[in-house]
Amino acid sequence: MRIRIAALAMVATVTAGAQQTTGAPKPTIVLVHGAFADGSSWAHVIPLLVRDGFTVVSAAIPMASIDGDVTVTKRLIDAQKGPVVVVGHSYGGAVITGAAAGDPHVKALVYLSAFAPDSGESIGAVSGRFAAAPLATALAPDAGGFLWVDRVKFHDVFCKDVPDAEALIMSIIQRPLAAAVFTQVQTVAAWRTIPSWYVVARNDQAINPEQERFYASRMHAHTTELNSSHVVMISHPAEVTSIIEAAARS
Repeated sequence: MRIRIAALAMVATVTAGAQQTTGAPKPTIVLVHGAFADGSSWAHVIPLLVRDGFTVVSAAIPMASIDGDVTVTKRLIDAQKGPVVVVGHSYGGAVITGAAAGDPHVKALVYLSAFAPDSGESIGAVSGRFAAAPLATALAPDAGGFLWVDRVKFHDVFCKDVPDAEALIMSIIQRPLAAAVFTQVQTVAAWRTIPSWYVVARNDQAINPEQERFYASRMHAHTTELNSSHVVMISHPAEVTSIIEAAARS
């Protein structure tokens, strides 16, 4: 928790100076969190981006349906002025795939150990082609059809390279994902027309790394592989920030 508070304090300290940069405006960075998470998953990356002069906004998606999450994210993208780089982690990758499609202001997409379905394709359809990741054995549905991660298994299958204390907080504040999203079909695919970057997490226990490599190869993305768990932006914030900024400079 101390880490998150310190990160937020750093944002407050550097924001004023960062917004006074001269020259062409830098793209706004739109961050979209993944399943079982919220905007706090970007707490290590946001201070670095703001320090380097970027305006950053973070979507808060309900995770009840892909269409609903695309609508929320698209509204946030549309509210920005000037060029935009959209970043999605995990399930957030499926969301940005729809939300950024056809938007001339979106100059780049960044996928972090993320789903990237094609038009007419569901997350589950692609996942079924690969061996199930260990996370699948830790999921439990509630009476409303939402999935939760077993808190006992959370650290191992979701964020093994994150310190114990932070992993505990993440497991406690986790937000559920509607099981139905795995069969819902994506109607458009932004990565077909927008330059894309992809980070493969080699030690991912939530999405099979081979599935991530498939997505990256299919979209002809600028691809980086990190020795990371699923939460690359938490365990490798400097590397992830560098990749986002490379996309922004493109």
